Amino acid sequence: MERLNESFDRLLAVVAHPDDLEYGASSAIARWSAAGKQVGYVIVTDGEAGIDGLEPAEAGPLRRAEQVASAAVVGVEDVVFLGAPDGMLEYGIDLRTSIAREIRRFRPDVLLTATQRLTFGARQLNQADHRHVALAVLDAAKDAGNRWFRNDALGDAAPHTGVRSVLLMGSTEPSHAVDVTDHLQTGIASLRAHKAYLAGLGRAFDPAGFLHESTIPAGHAIGATHAVAFEQLLNLSV
Repeated sequence: MERLNESFDRLLAVVAHPDDLEYGASSAIARWSAAGKQVGYVIVTDGEAGIDGLEPAEAGPLRRAEQVASAAVVGVEDVVFLGAPDGMLEYGIDLRTSIAREIRRFRPDVLLTATQRLTFGARQLNQADHRHVALAVLDAAKDAGNRWFRNDALGDAAPHTGVRSVLLMGSTEPSHAVDVTDHLQTGIASLRAHKAYLAGLGRAFDPAGFLHESTIPAGHAIGATHAVAFEQLLNLSV
């Protein structure tokens, strides 16, 4: 595993649900924000089906608010919700178009999303929404630069060919890592901001313990105390 080259200026994180970024990636985002990099979030659903004890109509707005608060903890103010149905995402042209539109708007150098693989972490089954969004992000990285892709739906935003790479969190084949030792506490605070979601898990969960433990292996791999691992895919041409 190598240390990630962090010589980028703008990063757009695109994930399926509120709280997806906070299980590790937000510690890296805190580092990047502190360094003056511009970071934006695109949350495809409101996570309205994610709290068993709350009706979706109540859970959706609550989870939106928690995500905005969580993003603010790590210095992110640009948070867009696409409002797609939680738990029912399908990979396809519509999802690619929605994400390509946000890429053209934000004009990032780097994209970040969850892994598209069937499993993540210790061979845990990856949820369908995560996989479908990840695949759409990978394709939208190129769609955003294609002048002739869905001009009917993308409006007046100019094509963006500047995406240099895509970072996949939770991959079973990580290639790079980011030292988050000095920003882990901020990442923990961002996860704790999802109070209603964590309370609704129905089991004890310790954000500090989880993030401390999960960032040790990547830290050791790059000679740091704590690090967040990513699989990096390069986007060298449209």
